[in-house]
Amino acid sequence: MQASLRRLTPVPLCAVQPCRSRAALWSSALRFLSPSIRTLFSETGVWENDYRPETRRKVEEWWHSRIMEQWRKDALNAYSVKKKFYVLSMFPYPSGRLHMGHVRVYTISDTIAHFQRMRGHQVLNPMGWDAFGLPAENAAIERGLDPEEWTKSNIESMREQLDSLGLCFNWDREITTCLPDYYKWTQYLFIKLFEAGLAYQKEAVVNWDPVDQTVLADEQVDESGRSWRSGALVEQKLLTQWFIKTTNYAKPLLDALADLPEWYGVKAMQANWIGECTGCYFDFKLKVNGKETGETLSAYCSAPEMVYGAAYLAILPSHRLLHGSSSVRSLLQQAFQPGRDCLTEVTALNRFTGQEVPVVISHKEAFDDYLDAVIGLPDVSEEDLSVARALYLNWTTVLKTHKDGTQTLINSQKFSDFTREQALQSITQKAREQGVGGHLTSSKLRDWLISRQRYWGTPIPVVHCDSCGAVAVPEEELPVTLPKTPPLTGKGASPLGAVHDWVNCKCPRPFEPQLADHWLPVDIYIGGKEHAVMHLYYARFLCHFCRDQGLVTHREPFSKLLVQGLIKGQTFKLAGSGQYLKKEEIEFTGNGPVTLSGGRVEVTFEKMSKSKHNGLDPQEVVQQYGLDTVRLYILYAAPPEQDILWNVKNDTLPGVLRWQTRLWQLVTKLRGARQLGEVPNGSLLKKKELEEVKKIWGNKNYAVQEVTAYFTKDFLFNAALSRLMGLTNTLSSATVRVLQHSVEFEEALAALVIMTAPMAPHLASELWAGLCTVTNPQSPLLLRGGDVLQQPWPNVDPEYLKAPEFVELSVLINNKRCGTVTIPLQVSKDPARVQQLVMESPIGQKYLSERDIKKAILSTRTPLINFLVNE
Repeated sequence: MQASLRRLTPVPLCAVQPCRSRAALWSSALRFLSPSIRTLFSETGVWENDYRPETRRKVEEWWHSRIMEQWRKDALNAYSVKKKFYVLSMFPYPSGRLHMGHVRVYTISDTIAHFQRMRGHQVLNPMGWDAFGLPAENAAIERGLDPEEWTKSNIESMREQLDSLGLCFNWDREITTCLPDYYKWTQYLFIKLFEAGLAYQKEAVVNWDPVDQTVLADEQVDESGRSWRSGALVEQKLLTQWFIKTTNYAKPLLDALADLPEWYGVKAMQANWIGECTGCYFDFKLKVNGKETGETLSAYCSAPEMVYGAAYLAILPSHRLLHGSSSVRSLLQQAFQPGRDCLTEVTALNRFTGQEVPVVISHKEAFDDYLDAVIGLPDVSEEDLSVARALYLNWTTVLKTHKDGTQTLINSQKFSDFTREQALQSITQKAREQGVGGHLTSSKLRDWLISRQRYWGTPIPVVHCDSCGAVAVPEEELPVTLPKTPPLTGKGASPLGAVHDWVNCKCPRPFEPQLADHWLPVDIYIGGKEHAVMHLYYARFLCHFCRDQGLVTHREPFSKLLVQGLIKGQTFKLAGSGQYLKKEEIEFTGNGPVTLSGGRVEVTFEKMSKSKHNGLDPQEVVQQYGLDTVRLYILYAAPPEQDILWNVKNDTLPGVLRWQTRLWQLVTKLRGARQLGEVPNGSLLKKKELEEVKKIWGNKNYAVQEVTAYFTKDFLFNAALSRLMGLTNTLSSATVRVLQHSVEFEEALAALVIMTAPMAPHLASELWAGLCTVTNPQSPLLLRGGDVLQQPWPNVDPEYLKAPEFVELSVLINNKRCGTVTIPLQVSKDPARVQQLVMESPIGQKYLSERDIKKAILSTRTPLINFLVNE
């Protein structure tokens, strides 16, 4: 017998034109410019007093490979006794080159991974490639290449780029979705869905791109009705499609959101996407003259408890039954009259009553949301009542309203006398047990269409047999591999149809449960907010399904979600026309930018794009500023969920550059102070110096407390860096005698370097090497051995938690920082009290006593007050 295999193709995240020479460029990125003539302490034992650009280059070049090698050595043990932490970032599409968005998301995941490992966790930070999809196929068609060779080459290049950024992934857990050893398990899950009745085929009207010859999701059609990629005007076409019945899980997925933590507004987006799950679909067998036609119609019931009172089934004029290969198509077309509700000879068997109800073609062009077939319920809908009366239909009244306003069912067999809520639960349960629907869902949600009609994707493991119908390939015969084809053209039907040995065929545990249950759920999932609806919904659906199949014990795949904003580039547009301009086409004058011919230029920040001439090459940025500087800029410029407006001329970049220099100077000062010859002795410190030491101790503990909270609760890395900068200020003001004799200074500096390490690992590694070799160390922290990333994360001293707590409050005037004031923590949230303490402080007396204060804004996130004054 003959049969054909279809395939499932995941939708790729993005498509970017690759550059084949990228790998060679990136592999040399850390060499930067000419070799430095200066020495490096870790290499020579000679400490360089100043942190100059050439010192930074040497530091990053020295520590880059060592940090990554140490990560590999410390790679997780499959059955470690440590508490696990699973950090997962969204996998990239292998376009061949990274962009700044990649740099941001993977900097965040790398920072969290280092932090959690330093806290003693067994950390999993994997990487993979969303390697199937239309972009790779289109790129291969344009260049006359094999998409597999093209994709694998790009993956190799991007892997080298990620390594050159010093990003520490668990490469032993790498997955590539286009490799058979991965998509074997995609096919396995598909078969499980198929066997559970959740993967099915039906004819459906789809968005068809006539240029790319492929089906598009609604989200891939722009507002003007054109394809997101080819720009072609999208057509509506009826095709036999594969669907996943995600609507069966709508209510569980909606209800499970209540048990999840807040996800930066994403929970609300998920709930809105799913909608209110108050109705369900029921399946009806269609008949003509009492005989079954072989057709089944799934219709939405807005009040499932009323199904015993159904008067008719209504379908839209655009429904597949009127346009496809249906056996009742001709009868429906004969009855159809545009603009009228048309009674047809086709009937639908109500599985609950055993009675037939007529199929009506509605006069409407559209029902609510995405519905195309609904059940008419005259008892609860005036509109349905009007249709039933106009067509002289008979129906059974099933609802009784009592004097007190309560309602119960009548004429509903064993469900009579039930309240509507009781009947809803019982009737839908009966439908689910009989396999005729009953899964609560919303009218706005549709099943997941997965067909793509192209070559480069996972083959759907189903044999289409003329005798047996659709038959799943046996699990032991997986994977069904993608065959080689002649060069792709991108025109006409899928080239798989020409591979006769593959099409003509005979009728025929994706993971270790212990490991899956150990690692799931993912502790933190990181990616763009643009994937927070469909991508997240489908991932949650599959995890719920795997739980029901007994494959995993966790129903939800992600504990926390961190959505990061875009990195936007400065964009120049010609005023009036909106034409995007290159920088070299612009002249920057005192009155603002103009074109070379004097035309007015509009300056905005937009998503980076080649067509907008506002993109950044990560390699060039790293080469200019260094790995750690780029990491710090990304983390400091904005909270993760907000967009970053990339502008090296604002305060962010100079700020992180200065801070790195100040950190270096702290280690230099301590090394210098300890070489003055005097043996450290805390008892030699005088009263004023002891007060200084107490302040250092308090600020260290406050910083540890705050930074740890920022890393674990809100992931406010910018606020964490602000707190570390505050501790740096405190340590920078310490006197020489405190540096000489105070163990508190040592421990505060050690904590500062350790807390810096997840965000700037190369600099922190060299600082730690210099700190641990200081003359006459007093703190055991400096004698433990190991590099900085191997150190445990600092804890708050128990004494600090008992002592009166103070907070160092940053004071701003018209958004400009002018100093700090130490205030009691217990009043730090009281705006009036804080303002009073600031006004009474030396800073307040100096800068605010004679100013007209319009408003004082006390931050709810960080210890900061901003006075807005009249100039």
